[in-house]
Amino acid sequence: MRETPFSLDGPCGPLEALYLEVPDAKGVALICHPNPVQGGTMLNKVVSTLQRAVRDMGYSTLRFNYRGVGASAGSHDMGTGEVDDAEAAAHWLRGQQPQLPLSLFGFSFGGFVAAATAGRLEQQGVDVERLFMVAPAVHRLQPPEQLPERAILTLIQPEQDEVIDPAQVFAWSAAQQRPHELLKVAECGHFFHGKLPELKDLVQPRL
Repeated sequence: MRETPFSLDGPCGPLEALYLEVPDAKGVALICHPNPVQGGTMLNKVVSTLQRAVRDMGYSTLRFNYRGVGASAGSHDMGTGEVDDAEAAAHWLRGQQPQLPLSLFGFSFGGFVAAATAGRLEQQGVDVERLFMVAPAVHRLQPPEQLPERAILTLIQPEQDEVIDPAQVFAWSAAQQRPHELLKVAECGHFFHGKLPELKDLVQPRL
């Protein structure tokens, strides 16, 4: 099964995207990519691994480039703009298979984007079934953006992360009042070099 390239309508113009509709899907998944300023795109290998992991569990998938990345219109906002983009992508995805539960995934900066988007959707009355934050930029999650309260939350954090301070993620996790799962990946850096199969093995049983 191959993803179909297309453009979806974003808040400041077309957003480049890849969509895969799985027959008899059990859910739909939106995957958010890392920081564009540091070269993050929807083709990032961690994003690609997440897409394959959820596809193989029977989910239709959508990944996309934020504003100013690849063929997406606009320029980086490094915050609420990317969340606006993800919100538009989530609504597009729900429109394709509206009967199916929605899950959000995000890596690094995308972890913040996915979390903030899930929080917004919940406030709009849209249920998000699951939220996976992988090596997430938790320090960016500031009011008015907030976590969803009802989504099943899983944090996956490399213990040797050289981009996101693991201690910051662990402290953020400990401060959360809501139930969630924190998975620590030993001997692993930010980009999961040599650990991508392990990431897949952590995600799939939780779907």
